[in-house]
Parts: sequence; C-alpha cells; structure tokens
Amino acid sequence: MTPDLQEIRESLRRYYGQKLKTASDLAVAACCTDETARRFGDVLRLIPEEVKKKQYGCGSPIPMDDLKGLEVVDFGCGAGTDAFVASKLVGETGRVTGLDMTDEQLDVGRRATPSVMKRFGLAAPNVEFRKDYIEVADTVPDGSVDLVISNCVINLSPRKDLVFGTIHRILREGGELYVSDIVADRRLPDDVRSLGDPYYSECLTGAEYQGDLRDIMEEAGFRDVRIVSRTVLDEKVGKEAAQFYSLTLRGFKLTDPVLDRRCEDYGQFATYTGGMEESPVFFELDEGHTFERDRPAPVCRNTAWMLSRTRLARYFQVTEPVKHFGIFDCAPRTASGEMPPTGCC
Repeated sequence: MTPDLQEIRESLRRYYGQKLKTASDLAVAACCTDETARRFGDVLRLIPEEVKKKQYGCGSPIPMDDLKGLEVVDFGCGAGTDAFVASKLVGETGRVTGLDMTDEQLDVGRRATPSVMKRFGLAAPNVEFRKDYIEVADTVPDGSVDLVISNCVINLSPRKDLVFGTIHRILREGGELYVSDIVADRRLPDDVRSLGDPYYSECLTGAEYQGDLRDIMEEAGFRDVRIVSRTVLDEKVGKEAAQFYSLTLRGFKLTDPVLDRRCEDYGQFATYTGGMEESPVFFELDEGHTFERDRPAPVCRNTAWMLSRTRLARYFQVTEPVKHFGIFDCAPRTASGEMPPTGCC
C-alpha cells in the first residue's frame, strides 16, 4: 500500500526541521558525502557555515560544465548549499530557484542569501528559496527551466512518479535533469519498507529498486537516463541483504525527436570541440561516454541527439545519420579507449 503522502511530509518536516540541527546529527552515513567539497571547494568557502552544516546529500548533482545563464531549479534544496553553488555557476545572467517544504531549512537559505551574493560579487540576487512540494512544484511554470537538480531527496517521496512527471513538465525542450539519489539492487520487502526513522528519513527504506526507478523515469518522459557516477554504500537495513548505491543520473527532455528505446547505430560520430572552461581536454557525458577534445568518437543515435539537441550542442560537432546498422555496441569506453569498470549507455 502506498504510504500517505501528507503523513510522510509532516514526518519529514519534523525530522529535518526540528530533530536534525546539523549533518553530525545523522544516524546513518547514507546522506553524507564530501563530493561537493571535492568538486566545488572554492565556491563552498564563500558559503556560510550555518548553511553547510545543514547539507544532507548523497552526491553532487551539479554538472561539471558550462552552466552560465541557465534557469535552474533545485528540488528539495534544504538550507541551500547546492542551490548556492549552482547560483555561482550560472552567474548574473542565470537564476536558481530552491524548492523545499521545511520552513526551518528555507529560513537558513534566505538569511544567507544577501551575504552569499555579496561574496559572489553579484549586484542582485540570482537565487530564491520557495516553499513548495516536489510532487507538484506549483510555483514553477511549464517549460520554464533548463536544468533540475536534486540531492538525495526524491527517494523520500512515495510518489516518485509525480516528482519525475513534474520535472518533465517544468523543463524546456532539451532541458536536463541531473540528480543524485540512493537506489537499491532489489525491491525491498515490506518488513524493511515499514521500518521507521532513521532508516526512512535518512534515505534508505524509501530507496527504489534501480530497475523500477528507470521505468518510473521513462514513463514520465525521460528515456535513456544515464548514470554519471555510482558509489556503493556500506549501509545494511535489518536482516535484508539488499545493496544500496548512491547514483548521479543525467537525463534530457527530448520529445522531438523521441529517444530510441535501445542504443541504435546510425554510423554517427561526435567530436568535442572544447570551449568549456571546466572541461578543457575531456568532457564526460556519463560514466560510459568521455570525449577527448578534437577526437571523433562513434556514438549511438540517442547520444548524438543529446549532444546536438540540447545546450551541449555548442560544444560538439555531430555527424548526420548514414543508415541504420543495428544495435550500437554500447560497451562503454573512456577517451583513451580503456574499458571503465561499470556502466552502459
């Protein structure tokens, strides 16, 4: 039976608004990560400690490429660490909106905004924190967003179908979802699902089986969502042997054309032409696709569309389809030609 959405919301509000004061209060390690600090340490130094102490996440859901001028929405922004990092990257011509349902968290982000904007050297705030629910995002108009990010929040919703449907609604054509979240390698039994806190509120027993999550995203309109990175978590719940992973996922809203259900080979090549300050030599689309600057690489038609029908098009030259050659050999390779340990397009 699907848990009552409003009941879960109230429980999570109490947990993150009243019980947890800082990340050190977490009972399990699933919602702790230093990935943002490793990737964006120079930006984090400009963000107040009050904000960073309330960072609860399992990854870093911010693309390492050119985000200048983008309209970004952070689903479940909390006190605003990721939203502030994104606001630095989008610059004065971009805008970031953080959505959360917990007043105590939103208050921290709002209080910090003036000082953070001053430290970023921005004349006017380019970030805003709103109270809203990720299942509906009523405050965000249709087709108005370039990028939706989220850090270990979607697994807390019992209506992930609504969440991904909402993300699809608010994204522009060619827009992108880039989320970090926890998944399981199997469907969790009811006795595990019914375990209360800290396991639910700290992102374990709400985790979806990875296969089911992919189906939910595809039904919402996100076909061929790619894994950018994965981390095996050392967490166990009760006597269940399920393995939990932290995944960072990347997907695009492409409805014209609609992405293929499989990786199809049309004899196409993609060449990264450079131009991203953050990726001077290599650009990583996902864990199976790393492009070396000026080196043509064979790609399936889906990858060709991702690189030519989205904001990434300005950095790539993609050849036209030749003819259909069957299934694309999507065994992933790095730019050096080596096989990475996991992953597939």
